[in-house]
Amino acid sequence: MTDADTAHLSSTPLILRLDVAGAPIRWIPWQDAVCLYSRNLVAWTAGDNAFTFRGGFARGRAERSSITVHSIIAIKHSKRGQHPKRHVPPLSNHELFRRDGYLCLYCGGHFPEHQLTRDHVVPLSRGGIDRWSNVVSACRQCNTRKGGRTPEQAAMPLLAVPYVPNWAEFLALSNRRILADQMDFLKSQFNAQSRIPGLA
Repeated sequence: MTDADTAHLSSTPLILRLDVAGAPIRWIPWQDAVCLYSRNLVAWTAGDNAFTFRGGFARGRAERSSITVHSIIAIKHSKRGQHPKRHVPPLSNHELFRRDGYLCLYCGGHFPEHQLTRDHVVPLSRGGIDRWSNVVSACRQCNTRKGGRTPEQAAMPLLAVPYVPNWAEFLALSNRRILADQMDFLKSQFNAQSRIPGLA
């Protein structure tokens, strides 16, 4: 394998895997996509981007094997609703801060990720729950000032109401190297109230 081949493989973006009905499931590495193609499990493809991967030479022939992988692939025998746990995406600070545009939703300041905290609108000590609809990004100073109070009690109104991203929005939040055709596909499935900065 040449240096150019290695550079091509390492720069290949993740592939967007869909169920057969077109619902986004997850990001997969190109190696997994090649396996799905080779097992004839790809039902249909979408998007403008395709990547060709070359293998070894066939025995007795001078032809080198190759396979072309599209940036968006739907898998046979996968049905919408087979992934019930995917209805509410897992909550993590990385995706939360991206959802809120790296803004403190109390003071409106823009901060790097390491200077933000997860604030519970209704504090855990007051029966609040650690879920998307009860958390916002907050700078350390605002989080400390608010303490164990609600925004009303602390006289710190929220600049935006927290919301639960759908699965397509979550996939967009969780991958920083999304191709334009993949983003267009995901955006077509965003919620109408989505306010994901730079994505909506």
